[in-house]
Amino acid sequence: MKKVLLLSLATMLVFSSCVSKKQFTDLQAKQKETQDLLNSATVKLNSCLEEKATATARATALEEQVSDLRKNNDNLQVLSAKGASNIEKTLESIKEKDMKITRLQDALTKKDSITLAVVTSLKREVGINDPDIEINVEKGVVFISIADKLLFQSGSYNVTTRAKEVLAKVAKVVNSKPDFECMVEGHTDSVPYQSGVLLDNWDLSVKRSTSIIRVLQGLGVNPKQLIAAGRADYVPLVDNNTAENRATNRRTRIVVLPKIDQFYEMVEKEMKNLSVQN
Repeated sequence: MKKVLLLSLATMLVFSSCVSKKQFTDLQAKQKETQDLLNSATVKLNSCLEEKATATARATALEEQVSDLRKNNDNLQVLSAKGASNIEKTLESIKEKDMKITRLQDALTKKDSITLAVVTSLKREVGINDPDIEINVEKGVVFISIADKLLFQSGSYNVTTRAKEVLAKVAKVVNSKPDFECMVEGHTDSVPYQSGVLLDNWDLSVKRSTSIIRVLQGLGVNPKQLIAAGRADYVPLVDNNTAENRATNRRTRIVVLPKIDQFYEMVEKEMKNLSVQN
């Protein structure tokens, strides 16, 4: 079974002018609920596969017995009408369970296939040779990390011309996936923000996120797909003890993920089907 496309957002601290803290907390809770469902689905699937293997072996043995009995006219009477009926019911049950297992497997792997397509599209559109742009998949979720030097001037939340060129390529891929959501996370270093109308790094990280959001919306991305989030300096990649490390921590991360509700409903439906049969 392929890895499931999911977002691990359980520890996120989010401030956003576009999304309230409660809404973002709800999103995190739904992500955890979906992960728990996926874990349950995986256990259920493995159990069903074991039951199928046992039932198949039993049916094979029964079929061999039937074949032997039919070859021997003296033993034909041993095969009663009830026994033959039980064999047919066993075979039919195996077929039905196999169909439900197949549908559950399809539900669990659909996001993996779509995610791989998104990664391929992003790498083709954005390019993979720029060291300031990273595209990867973690726990089934697509992450695009862009260094701040491509996006903003130091201490500013105004998007640069070069950033708009990169974001245009990202927007092209997101626009091709209307069933996906796009969360933009702003990250700063640990140097306190002390100028302008913003209060601190929280404000700066969220403001940078909303600046990117507005650019993406201007490029045709449906605003219903967009989520603005700021992490300030609380999720550093490295220690903020050198200028180089601080530059590494100043970044914007775009998280591209399928809408959790749709996937949750799809898996939940197949889980119920398996439970009814058992």
